[in-house]
Amino acid sequence: LAEVTFVPVSPRSGQAEVDDVLAAIRPTTCLISIMLANNETGVIMPIAELSQRLHVLNQRRAVGGLPRILLHTDAAQMIGKGHVDVQELGVDYLTIVGHKFYGPRIGALYVRGPGITTPLHPMLFGGGQERSFRPGTENTPMIAGLGQAAELVSKNWEAYEAHMRDMRDYLEARLEASFGKQRIHFNSHFTGSKRLCNTSNFSILGPGLQGRRVLAHCKMLLGSVGAACHSKKGDRPSSILLSCGIPYEVAQNALRLSVGRDTTRADVDLAVQDLVRAVAQLDRDQAL
Repeated sequence: LAEVTFVPVSPRSGQAEVDDVLAAIRPTTCLISIMLANNETGVIMPIAELSQRLHVLNQRRAVGGLPRILLHTDAAQMIGKGHVDVQELGVDYLTIVGHKFYGPRIGALYVRGPGITTPLHPMLFGGGQERSFRPGTENTPMIAGLGQAAELVSKNWEAYEAHMRDMRDYLEARLEASFGKQRIHFNSHFTGSKRLCNTSNFSILGPGLQGRRVLAHCKMLLGSVGAACHSKKGDRPSSILLSCGIPYEVAQNALRLSVGRDTTRADVDLAVQDLVRAVAQLDRDQAL
């Protein structure tokens, strides 16, 4: 059996702080797994710094006969929205998934020296496909699609990132102008922390404006209140936002909107107008 230690994000930065991660290491620790960018707040984690300090720590652990600690990062949210280089990150493992960057719904695992410098063991046995790490006929069309999507990202990521950042910033400016600074709280703004170019997590403040209720009253807008993979939590606020120090009543009203490569300012205007109408209706209902 494996023991797992969970390190919360810091309310100061929205990040899993390097010092906190290193402080949680025990003599038996063998793997650290941390996402490259948070899927709810968009905050980018200090993976390269963690890797550098982990390298120094591993040298000391080797002298004491302790196991080497491997580093894995989930880069699913980051690919296509920023620069990702496994050499610069210094990780042992990195995972991606195609549908996050306009490719097919298939994933890939990068391993630094698979089975040689970095351990990798099969979970299934039988065939010799994929260097005997995973038996079964490969899904060639999806693999080819993933490769093509990755090639487009490699060539165009700077343009993609610049466009999405412009649309995200325009969205946040329109929200602030429409609802007022006192009524909008941006849940992913942390001093000194970088964030994804496409993600905006915010709360419209006021009673009866829980994220799910606001979205239910929108006519066109499709959004989420947090991670899609945790979508059955009802009105319970995101544990990520609470860990970031967002008050319960603010986190309960959270909405997460994402822009894409083809998003226009006209699209953003329509989305904000839809939100304004939905909130106005809920305010009227609240006043009755």
